[in-house]
Amino acid sequence: MTDTTATPTATGPAGDLGPRLGAVVQTDGTTFTLWAPAAERVELALIADDGSQRNLDLAHTGEFWTGFVAGVGPGQRYGYRVHGPFDPSHGLRFNPSKLLLDPYARAVDGSLDFASPLIYDSSDGDSAGHVPVSVVVGDSEPPPPICKPVHWGETVVYELHTKGFTKLHPDVPEHQRGTYAGLAHPSVIAYLQDLGVTSVELLPIHQFLTEPAIAARGLPNYWGYNTLGFFAPHAEYSSAGTRGEQVAEFKAMVAAFHAAGIEVILDVVYNHTAEGGFDGPTLSFRGIDNRAYYRLGPGGTMYDVTGTGNSVDTSHPQVRRLVMDSLRYWVQEMGVDGFRFDLAVTLVRNERHEVDLVDHPFLSEVAADPVLGEVKLISEPWDVGNFGYQVGNFGTPWSEWNGKFRDSVRDVWRNTSDGVKDLAYRLSGSSDLYGDDGRYPYASINFVTAHDGFTLRDLVSYNHKHNEDNHEDNRDGTDDNRSWNCGAEGETDDPAVIALRKRQMANLMSTLILSTGVPMITMGDECGRTQGGNNNAYCQDNDISWFDWSLPEQWADHLALTKKLIALRSAHPTLRQWHYFSGQPVVPGGRKDLSWIAPHGGEMNESDWHNGNLRTIGMFLAGDALRATDAEGNALTDSSFLLALNATSEVREVVVPDASWAPAYEVVLDTSNSMVTEVEAGATVPLPPRCLVLLRAL
Repeated sequence: MTDTTATPTATGPAGDLGPRLGAVVQTDGTTFTLWAPAAERVELALIADDGSQRNLDLAHTGEFWTGFVAGVGPGQRYGYRVHGPFDPSHGLRFNPSKLLLDPYARAVDGSLDFASPLIYDSSDGDSAGHVPVSVVVGDSEPPPPICKPVHWGETVVYELHTKGFTKLHPDVPEHQRGTYAGLAHPSVIAYLQDLGVTSVELLPIHQFLTEPAIAARGLPNYWGYNTLGFFAPHAEYSSAGTRGEQVAEFKAMVAAFHAAGIEVILDVVYNHTAEGGFDGPTLSFRGIDNRAYYRLGPGGTMYDVTGTGNSVDTSHPQVRRLVMDSLRYWVQEMGVDGFRFDLAVTLVRNERHEVDLVDHPFLSEVAADPVLGEVKLISEPWDVGNFGYQVGNFGTPWSEWNGKFRDSVRDVWRNTSDGVKDLAYRLSGSSDLYGDDGRYPYASINFVTAHDGFTLRDLVSYNHKHNEDNHEDNRDGTDDNRSWNCGAEGETDDPAVIALRKRQMANLMSTLILSTGVPMITMGDECGRTQGGNNNAYCQDNDISWFDWSLPEQWADHLALTKKLIALRSAHPTLRQWHYFSGQPVVPGGRKDLSWIAPHGGEMNESDWHNGNLRTIGMFLAGDALRATDAEGNALTDSSFLLALNATSEVREVVVPDASWAPAYEVVLDTSNSMVTEVEAGATVPLPPRCLVLLRAL
């Protein structure tokens, strides 16, 4: 099998964990280095355009295998064949007939042949030609220009799918729709600028694969939560090519966003890989060192806390190095501004698979890293293992997806909450979750919907999931939707139901954007995107998931409301406070920074807080002295606001606070569109059913 031996190299160390890994292009060739501590022999397979291979033995130095190959440069396709014992019951899965992807590959070419038995390590057939391969990428493309950082307190996140957002965009050239270039199109960026968001959060763009079981149903993995290459931009999203062109195109996309002042945040999946469970394909990590990369159970079984068949073991130093090197690469070379970590709890499980949010080295390494200290870090603070729900527990420097915000806001507006006590915490920044560990309100990433679950329109249109198109007999997806269809399941012509749904959407969007913390809007929720009741559209690469660009005109009123809300938040620091409220005056003799107003016009008392039937509340935010300061260090001042909501189905007579708060208020937002424009202090006002009102103190 071996043609010759690659020239040994003395690549310099990268810290204490060994030499630089991957394919490193030099003046007259390329150095290849692989970490494979338990291997007995490693071959580098150089793959020609016709599929033929030139196989070279790499030299062994400690845990690393390395060699220099003259004349090899960018665009060269390659893989590894790793020799060693094959004993799955003890976690050993070496098999040189499997062509393996380089874990440090910066680009990936080719696809997975799902039907071929040769991709599984139980087969002795050669998997070459049936699996994706690595591509050598040089450093010729400079990193994108740095984006002016957006302070967490001013951040508005927009979660989108790289392909789905532009696949139907009429202004994007057809060959660029659904690609990085399409996302960088001026019309697309102008839409986001006009909306007012500061940061886009891209669903996974690391090279990913469809799971064989999903492919067998004739469906793809559309969302991308099935990573194979942690350094490689997903090749399908490139309009220019897959021999490294995807790297340049991704960088150009980031540069375009940065030029518009918009940050790029990546949704990253380091918790598991595309190799699946014990019987999954052998594509990379499994054949390099299965026992190091994955958490194993008795008899070599995969210990799974992700629900995907495997869990990456970041308690191993070299596996952590892979993750840290990947993160730094995407910041320093690809220019991204932050990361959202899918199932982040898996990354902080120790060698005994226990959650360790105190001493896990991954947390300390991230906190101490100077590169990562300059970007936004967001955890999805749960996985599916024991003690996997850890909302509020990640500590600095992390922000977190606040699942309790989502649940509380949904419950209030569908009129099923136990009073308003929990809602008050969510409206004011969730200090009960994040205020005890030195973090600020922007540790809370507030969301009502996300890619996983109903869209906002579907949340008010369906009581039950409708996932038949996933071909799993509607068994997949959560049943805990906390949704309300407003009286009819699915689409309807009933004008009363349609009007109620639009008001509920306005209530939910208003609550999201006006709450203290960082709001995250899901792609299309600003203009009525629907998935037809599918709450788990991970395998729907079609009209079910794609953004319909006729919607912004059809739903112009809801889009205008969303823009108005974001603009209000941006213009008024009172509505985006960076510090927790104390319920006390900021300056002597001033008003309380935050007061909760009961329907009777006075402050909420103990009885009000424990009234499980209460669905009406006011929130007075004093703007005459804020804890935030301007560029010169002076305390900011702003308008004061009174936010009032009535989540019941009845009109509620509420009393406006007396003149000691403010003499009068102007109505700046009213989701019922029925309030008067100005109200006097002490007046009794009928608050319409299911509405939210924002009043500015005069």
